[in-house]
Amino acid sequence: MNYPYQIKNLEAYHKAYQESVEQPEAFWANIAEHFTWKKKWDSVLNWSFSPYKVEWFKGAQLNITENCLDRHLEKNGDRPAIVWEANSPEQAALTLTYRQLHFKVMQFANVLKNNGVKKGDRICIYMGMVPELSIATLACARIGAIHSVIFGGFSAQAIADRLEDAKAEFIITCDGAYRGAKEIPLKDVIDDALIGNHSIKRVIVYTRTHAPLSMIKGRDVWWEDEIKKVESDGNPYFPAETMDAEDILFILYTSGSTGKPKGVVHTTAGYMVWTNYTFVNVFQYEPGQIHFCTADIGWITGHSYILYGPLSAGATSLMFEGIPTYPDASRFWDIVEKHKVNILYTAPTAIRSLMGFGLEPLQNKNLCSLKVLGTVGEPINEEAWHWYDENVGKKNSPIVDTWWQTETGGILISNIANVTPGVPSFATLPMPGVQPCLVDEKGIEIEGNNANGNLCIKFPWPGILRSTYGDHERCEKTYFSIYKNYYFTGDGCLRDAKGNYRITGRVDDVLNVSGHRIGTAEVENAINCHTGVIESAVVGYPHDIKGQGIYAYVIFSGIHENEEHTRKDISLTVSKIIGAIAKPDKIQFVSALPKTRSGKIMRRILRKIAEGDTSTLGDTTTLLDPTVVEILIEGRL
Repeated sequence: MNYPYQIKNLEAYHKAYQESVEQPEAFWANIAEHFTWKKKWDSVLNWSFSPYKVEWFKGAQLNITENCLDRHLEKNGDRPAIVWEANSPEQAALTLTYRQLHFKVMQFANVLKNNGVKKGDRICIYMGMVPELSIATLACARIGAIHSVIFGGFSAQAIADRLEDAKAEFIITCDGAYRGAKEIPLKDVIDDALIGNHSIKRVIVYTRTHAPLSMIKGRDVWWEDEIKKVESDGNPYFPAETMDAEDILFILYTSGSTGKPKGVVHTTAGYMVWTNYTFVNVFQYEPGQIHFCTADIGWITGHSYILYGPLSAGATSLMFEGIPTYPDASRFWDIVEKHKVNILYTAPTAIRSLMGFGLEPLQNKNLCSLKVLGTVGEPINEEAWHWYDENVGKKNSPIVDTWWQTETGGILISNIANVTPGVPSFATLPMPGVQPCLVDEKGIEIEGNNANGNLCIKFPWPGILRSTYGDHERCEKTYFSIYKNYYFTGDGCLRDAKGNYRITGRVDDVLNVSGHRIGTAEVENAINCHTGVIESAVVGYPHDIKGQGIYAYVIFSGIHENEEHTRKDISLTVSKIIGAIAKPDKIQFVSALPKTRSGKIMRRILRKIAEGDTSTLGDTTTLLDPTVVEILIEGRL
C-alpha cells in the first residue's frame, strides 16, 4: 500500500499546510479519496464552535473495519497486522496476518450478534493487553456497536460510573490479566462493578490467567464457548455494518475538572481519516515496517496508534502485554531486537523510569532496526530527550515529540520524522489542518512569535471530538465556552522565534500523571469518601518519574494513631474508588485550607507550596485567614 498523501520534505509540508488552511474542504476531500467508502459524502465540512457542532464527510457511508482489514486482503492479506508480545518473555509471541485478523474479527462479530448485540449498542471492554482485546474492539466496530474500552487499572466503582453513564448493556472482559509480576483479577472487579446494575445483559469472559471466578447463569458466558458455537455454524462471514460518517465509533472516558468522568465521543469517518493521516506522516511509515506503540488500548494512544491508525494504513502493529521493567529493565530493548522494531512510540514517564536503571540494560542490545522514536502523553524534558536520542536512537533516529489529547483523536502538533526539524522539549509545528493560536486570559489572540499564552485551536480538524456522551452541554462548556469561537486545550504554551510550540503544562484543574489526565475534583471526591476526612484539596507538583505527582492537603477529623497508616488508608480509598493510578504521592494533614472570604480554595498557593516555591506566593491579603499559609509551609512534606 502506498501513501500518495505522505509528506516527504519540508517544502511539501509547507505546501500541504498552506492548502489545508486556505482550502480545507478540498484538501481533506483529496485525502479521503484514498479510503474505501460505501457512499461518498454530500459535504466535506459543516461546523460551528458557538454553538458547538462539527460534521465531517456528511452523508458518506462506510465501515472503519473495511478500511482496516478488508481492503488489505487482496494484496497484503498475508502481511502481519498484529504482532503480540506476552507479559512473560518465556511465552511465545503471536502474529496475526491481516487475513487471520479479518477472520477472527468476523468470527467474534458473529458472537456479539448471537448474544443480542446490535448497531448502536454500547459495549464496555475491560481486558488485559491480549490480541483478543483488539479483536473485540474491531468486532464492535464491524457490527456497528459503540465500544467503550476501560483501562484494566480502574476500580469497580470507576467502572460502575462509566457503565451507568454510557448505559452499557454488554461487557467483554478476561478472567484476569498479567501486568509485570502482578495478576489483575479483572472479572472479580467487573462482578463488584455490577452490584446493583440492572442494564447489563451479557458478560463475555475470555480465559487468560485461569483464575477461579464466579460465572452467573444467564449473564456470564465464556468467550471460547461462544466461538465454538460460531465454528459449528460453518462460514463465519460477517458483512460490515453500513455506518454514517457521523455515527459514533467509540466513547472513551477521560477526567475533567469536575468529579464525574466525561465520555469523549469520536465518530467514524473523520477519526479514521485523521488517525491514518497523522500515523503515515508523523512516523513516516513505510510498508513492511514494525510499529511498536507501548501504550494500552484502554487509552486513546492505543486506540489511535495501535489499532485504527496503523491498521487503516496496512501497517504491522506490535502489542505488548507487560511493562517496561519486567522481568527486568531491558524488556523494551529485548522486544526491539527480537522483532526488529522500526518505530518505537512511548511515554516520557517510561523513558525517565528506564533512565534510572542506567545503561547496563541497553548493553549488547542490537537496536539498529530503529528508524524513528516517538514520545506521547506529556512534554518530554530535555534530559530525557537527550538520553533517548543518544542511547536508544544512537543519534540516528529522529524523535517525534507528539502533542495531542483524548479529545483530539490523534496528533495535532509534532515534528515529522526526517521532514521537519525536531527541537528538544518542543512539539514544534502543527499538522496540516491544525490552526493553533495563543490567547491571553481575556481570550485575545497573541500575535507573532516569542509569545506565551493559553493554547487554543481556531478551526476543526477531522479527528476533533463531537460531544461528551449524553451531555453535549458539558462538551460546549468544557471546551468551547472559556474562549468563545476557540477550542481550548487546557494547556499553557509558548511559541519560539521560529514558530515552534512548546507545551508548558495544564492551566486548568486537571493533572497529567505519567501521561494520563486525572481531574483534581475526582481525586478530592475519592479522598473525601474516607470516613475521617472533612475536606481535601489536590494539586500537582513536579515528579522526577511521572512528570507530575499528586499532592493532597487533607483536613482530618479523627485521631491519628499512626499518620502513615492513615495516609495508607486514604490512598486505599482512592484506589478503591478510582484506581491505583490516582493515588496521592504525598498527603499533608492540615488544620485549614487557604480560602478567600467567598470560600474559594486558593489552589495557586497550594500549588506553589507543593512545588517548594514559596518566594512567589503573590498577594495573600484576600484570604480569610492569611496565617494558614505559614502553617502549610511549615508542614510541607
